[in-house]
Amino acid sequence: MSTRGAVLEAPAEGRAESPEQRSAARLPLVVYVLALGTFLMGTTEFVVAGLLPEIAGDLQVSVAQTGLMITVFAVGMIVGAPLMAMLTLRLPKRLTLMLALGVFAAGHVVVALSSDFTLVLAARFLTAIATGAFWAVANVAAARAAGPAASSRALGLVGAGAMLANVVGVPLGAFAGQAMGWRGPFWALAALAAAAIALIARTVPHDGGHQQAVSIRSEVTALRSGRLWLVLAACATTTGGVLAAYSYISPLLTDRSGIASGIVPLVLVGFGLGALTGSLVGGRLGDRRPHTVTVVAAAGATLLLLAISLLAGYAVPTIILVALLGFFGLGANPVLMALAVRFAHQAPVLASALTVSAFNLGTAIGSWIAGLTLDTSLGTTGPAVVGTVIAALTLIPTTALVLAQRRRSAVAV
Repeated sequence: MSTRGAVLEAPAEGRAESPEQRSAARLPLVVYVLALGTFLMGTTEFVVAGLLPEIAGDLQVSVAQTGLMITVFAVGMIVGAPLMAMLTLRLPKRLTLMLALGVFAAGHVVVALSSDFTLVLAARFLTAIATGAFWAVANVAAARAAGPAASSRALGLVGAGAMLANVVGVPLGAFAGQAMGWRGPFWALAALAAAAIALIARTVPHDGGHQQAVSIRSEVTALRSGRLWLVLAACATTTGGVLAAYSYISPLLTDRSGIASGIVPLVLVGFGLGALTGSLVGGRLGDRRPHTVTVVAAAGATLLLLAISLLAGYAVPTIILVALLGFFGLGANPVLMALAVRFAHQAPVLASALTVSAFNLGTAIGSWIAGLTLDTSLGTTGPAVVGTVIAALTLIPTTALVLAQRRRSAVAV
């Protein structure tokens, strides 16, 4: 039996951790290194949201068309995560992570040099495929390194790298883009990715002898769990709802709330701080009460998006609501990832990749529909309305998971 199953078990809902488990839950250095990688990935995915007007003006396309840079990136993640997870399944995970960062850096160089919007979209798609490969492998590597008592915490920290991107990377990118041109942040991301390759090479351990036990057939045939697919549905709707609104938050803040464009990066910092805190808190609570976290987060995100839709004309309430949206809207993501890996049993790599695909499928659909509403009577509040509807759908799979857990507990008794 493969040792890969060691990352799959998680404490049951409400079960207290023993002192030994709490000691074992101290996270190893490699988890923090992988979080640095996801910081770069999170920055590139959403830095566009703070630079939409600048990019649109330089490339001579509409703001709605520029939003395709987010949609195309999400589509690339959808395709890239499971595809690259399978294609690189027999490669050492350290090598996979390094190759993904190399392609990531190259894609950013192309974007920084190009003045053709079609080529920019193609480079974003290529970059997204590399990002999907990195993220899927990083999740499994982090969960395995942390062990069963702290898998949600480890995934929460890896996810927190992306959330930190919203606090530091995206706002800094927006400031830099407004001050020195939107291409500057892409050059910076390319350079940082190249530097991260060396760091990965020095810190990520060899896979060890269990690598030969990996089977593509076992990965695919293990995905028969109904609970796994409920988790994937929740991944798509929770992220799709939040990011449908967030992808177009800049025009909402400036045109509807009356906030100066120079203040927008500070609002993005608020969202990022909320998301970072939510990811860490959700990851910690998720090891003990995963289903409670997912339901509460879904309900909170739905109510907050509805409030943004209704109160977008008021600057201060909107700023506060956006920060809270980061906390509730993305706080359950590490818990959902840990549940997916757990329910997939002997297929952690593909399960991790599918969560990445599900998150980005929701992002792609949500941001696409949200972009269409900009030209309707809803205007800049349209994306928040779309987000409210999509986020509300998350309550269906998360509630179904609670009921399934109760049935299994009743049978066990």
